[in-house]
Amino acid sequence: MMKYEGLDCILLIDDDTPTNFLHTMIIKRAGIDVMVQSHTSALDALAYLTSTGPYKGKQMIQPGIIFLDINMPAMNGWEFLDEYATLPESQKAKITIIMLTTSLNPADRAYGETYSELVEYLHKPLMLDKLQELVATYFKPAAL
Repeated sequence: MMKYEGLDCILLIDDDTPTNFLHTMIIKRAGIDVMVQSHTSALDALAYLTSTGPYKGKQMIQPGIIFLDINMPAMNGWEFLDEYATLPESQKAKITIIMLTTSLNPADRAYGETYSELVEYLHKPLMLDKLQELVATYFKPAAL
């Protein structure tokens, strides 16, 4: 298992439980020493990031990567990004956000480019080689 600086947790935000399970298995198969936290609600994921709601008073592990779906009930991926942008820098520091969606709509990709917090726009499912490429691009191996 390989450890990376700043990558103690990967946060999956997708309302589809089987998709979160599949992506968790891919992350484990990648040999990355990381905790995987999955949420089927963007609202719950925001509470996790801000230690509010059910996470109030708890010290949550800050994710190094967030894989975010667009189409979800209650709060979609765009609305999540709007709320995320308002968070204090200390809560956003060093988080790499990647849109992971089934949407093939070119307007969604173009809209994603308007968010400075969003570094990649990918189509589901997450592939092992792409995950390894993303980790190598945004994180350094931890010193032993």
